[in-house]
Order: sequence, then structure tokens, then C-alpha cells
Amino acid sequence: MRFLAVALAAAFAVAPALAQQRGGAPTVGIPTSAVVVLDRDALFSESLFGQRIARDIDAASAELASENRQIEAELEAEERRLTQQRDTMGISEFRELASEFDSRVTDIRQTQDAKARAISQQTERAQQIFLEKANPILVQLARETGALVILDRRIVIASADQVDITALALTRIDAALGDGGSLLDDTPPTTPQEPDAPTGD
Repeated sequence: MRFLAVALAAAFAVAPALAQQRGGAPTVGIPTSAVVVLDRDALFSESLFGQRIARDIDAASAELASENRQIEAELEAEERRLTQQRDTMGISEFRELASEFDSRVTDIRQTQDAKARAISQQTERAQQIFLEKANPILVQLARETGALVILDRRIVIASADQVDITALALTRIDAALGDGGSLLDDTPPTTPQEPDAPTGD
């Protein structure tokens, strides 16, 4: 709700004077209203930007899942080989190899978990950027409709469809942002580095 709070603060500051100037006449096809509503989830998920992010996240998640399956198969094969060698080596030698294997498995698991968190953080960062860029557009819509309050539709018990600005906001946000282009280019990479291979020291 943070971006709505920012938008509403600005709307409260400008809407009354604007409503007086306009004399209550609608300019965007929505009746002048002190309260308008929007679907916050749809605002992101149905936007060109949100749809591109969803595709990117799905692709990254699928790639990570495939990578995890490959790593799991390789580790299982290595564990079987290590077990088969158990009777051909001394106890201390086997324990050292087993300990090294367990340590490597732990490192790999931590790395893969970090990659999953990075994908989640990418989604959160994209949403944050989207809402920051959408905020001025929502403020402008509040001005044009003379709205004093923009409410998330989920917390409204009932409202007339005429005061729902979601579709109009989506149209304007898509026109302004498109699919997001390079908006995420300045975001620091969140993919963790691969752990160093064990040296046996």
C-alpha cells in the first residue's frame, strides 16, 4: 500500500483546488468523484511491464529447476561411486572423502537457495520500480477526476464501476512505460557467485 499512500498524499494536496477549477466536470470519461478505486494487483500483473517480468521470472525459475535436477543427478551418481569405493580404501581416507562431499553438497544447496531468493528479490524490485513509475500517473488521474482518495478495490465493500480507474490507469501506464525496457538495467545483480571448488586443503 506504500505507493498508494504516496499517491494519495499528493492527491489530497491538489485535488480540492483542481475540482474547484474544473467545476466538477469530468475530463477522462470518469464521473467526478471524491473517491476512486483501482485493482492494485491487476495494475501490475496486467500491465505490459508486469507481463514481461512474469515471463522473465518464469524462464529464470524453469532454468533454475532444470539446473537443480541436473545437480541432483550428478550428486547422486557421485554418492553411489563413493559408496562403492568404501570397501577399497581405509576408514580415514573414506571419512575424509565423505566429509568433503558433504561439505560440497552443503555449499551447493546454499548457492541454489540463494539463486531462488535472488529470483524472488527480482520480482519485488520490479514491482517497486513499477509502482514508483506509476505513482505520478495515479496522481495525475486523481487530479483529473477531482479525487481526494484512491482506494484499493480489495478493501472496498461496494463501488460503482464508473469510479474504477484501473483500466484507464493501465492504458496510461502501458503508454508511458511499455514493457519496462531498461528500467531494471541499473539494478545491481542479485545472482550469487558460484562457490569456489574445494581445494582439498
